[in-house]
Amino acid sequence: MIKKISKNDSRQKRHLRIRKIIQGTAERPRLSVYRSNKAIYAQVIDDVNQTTLFAARSQEAGLSHSNIEAAKAVGKLIAEKALAGGVTGVVFDRSGYLYHGRIKALADAARAAGLQF
Repeated sequence: MIKKISKNDSRQKRHLRIRKIIQGTAERPRLSVYRSNKAIYAQVIDDVNQTTLFAARSQEAGLSHSNIEAAKAVGKLIAEKALAGGVTGVVFDRSGYLYHGRIKALADAARAAGLQF
C-alpha cells in the first residue's frame, strides 16, 4: 500500500534540507518564517547560542488574519525590532515555503525597513 505524503510533510522535508545549509550566528542571525491559516510569525534566531533574539507575529501588529498585508506588517515589525537591537544583517530561512505571496511580502517589507539579507 502506498502512503500518501501531505503538503506539510513535504514542506518539513524541504525545511530540514535547507537547515543543513543555513545557520544563524550572533553577527548574522537567521530570520525564520512560519505561516499558518490564521497568523504569520517571524523570528530572528542565533543558532550558535540557541536563542531567539526577536520575534513578531501578525496578532502583535494588530491584525487577526494571515494575508499579504499582515505579512508586510510583520516584516516591518521584525525589521524594526532587529535594527533597534543592533542587528542589521540576517540570513533568510523560508522554512520550506515557496518564495511567493506572503513569504515574499514579509521579506520585501523587512528589506524596505532596512534589514539586509
